[in-house]
Amino acid sequence: MECEVKEGFELARLTTFKIGGKCDNLFIPKSADELIALLEQDSSMLIIGSGSDLLISSKGVKGNVVTTRNLKNVKVDGCKITAECGTPGPFLAQLAAKESLSGFEFFVAFPGSIGGNLYMNASAHGQFTSDCFVSARVFDREDKVVKTIYKSEMNFAYKQSLLQCGRYVLIDADFELKKASPEKIKELMDRNLSRRKQMQPSLANPNAGCVFKNPPNDSAGRLLDKVGFKGYDDGKVRVWDTHANFIINKGEASSIDVLELMLKMYNKVKEIYDIELAPEVIFVGEKSKREEEICKILYQKSQK
Repeated sequence: MECEVKEGFELARLTTFKIGGKCDNLFIPKSADELIALLEQDSSMLIIGSGSDLLISSKGVKGNVVTTRNLKNVKVDGCKITAECGTPGPFLAQLAAKESLSGFEFFVAFPGSIGGNLYMNASAHGQFTSDCFVSARVFDREDKVVKTIYKSEMNFAYKQSLLQCGRYVLIDADFELKKASPEKIKELMDRNLSRRKQMQPSLANPNAGCVFKNPPNDSAGRLLDKVGFKGYDDGKVRVWDTHANFIINKGEASSIDVLELMLKMYNKVKEIYDIELAPEVIFVGEKSKREEEICKILYQKSQK
């Protein structure tokens, strides 16, 4: 089975942050079967969907990488929707709306694919990816077989899912939505889009979405605003003017520029509020000595 391969690919081109060095080879499967075949050959490969919520090292990624951007087949059967891992969230939102199905309205404002949305259990305005989830076909990296995982096994929580353990790669997922009036669905989608436009940067300003997760019963954006980071400019990166939990790549930023700013934000909130913010942005790739030092601080809890 032939799969498109690109040598020495600049991974910045696959991320919404527009940051990232080269990988050895980028594989671009055009079907779920091709993805499975690749993983059977090398189950350790890094998988990239839409590249949001992702900071790739400017030193690049050692080894091979797979992008799922072409895996976006969708089937609708009554209230059931089956979507491949690379399916864009906004596309799913619009498709569900056409079928008068409610549950995906918040996806309309997210740049992520269904793989990333399930990985992070993406949520907004009271809706979670897990709400409509039924089951998923995954590739088990350890046993090197395809398995079906059900909702009760997914360990869903705020910004959490079983997929974060690293053992499983999503192939496709089944969702059960609810019938609703087109007017109600459109109202929810319009509200989500309006809030995003008011508070969050568009991808014309390269960013990876929210930088930090919300701590219990609080908001990372509120805390960062209170300690003075809204609009903060650190040279090649800056904090968004209307929401302090977004970092913008001004055009020439590297991964260390982002990590240094993240560390400043983390340290200031810890100093003033004694709260240790946990990154939502995922860092991958080869690290410089300084990046190793910063990641040990920022990602200390997730590394335990």
